[in-house]
Amino acid sequence: MFNVLTPGNPAALAGSVWLDLFAGTGAVGIEALSRGATMVYFVDSSKDAVELIRRNLQPLAVSGSFQVLQQKSERAISALDRQQLRPDFIFLDPPYALCEAYQKTLEALGNSALAEKALVIAEHERKNDLSEKFGALQRLRKLEQGDAALSFYRRT
Repeated sequence: MFNVLTPGNPAALAGSVWLDLFAGTGAVGIEALSRGATMVYFVDSSKDAVELIRRNLQPLAVSGSFQVLQQKSERAISALDRQQLRPDFIFLDPPYALCEAYQKTLEALGNSALAEKALVIAEHERKNDLSEKFGALQRLRKLEQGDAALSFYRRT
């Protein structure tokens, strides 16, 4: 995904702000930090996942450049929108079996100012073809590889 976002220019993410929804291990947000992101908000509803993210961040010496939130993505979207956060990138990767989570999360983002300037990236099963439009979000591109796909959305 990062090679798609910054072909031939790894410094292109310098100074960016990320929202990593359904963060799991935190791998995407941690990679964003390693590529120059100045802030990453990690969101996961699982206590175990949040603890794992914190453990994975400890050896990186990136204090102050992340926030870990243990809450459902829809609630985090609402709270961060009220804080007037406007990230550059929003990544979501719910467990593939939770098809409804894609719908709810993308609809919440499509109806939120949180995604005002963000490129929204949803990783999903290839066979789970997400809608072209969620509120103000319009799919720009779908990249398929093996059984997985990335759908890229931007506010219209």
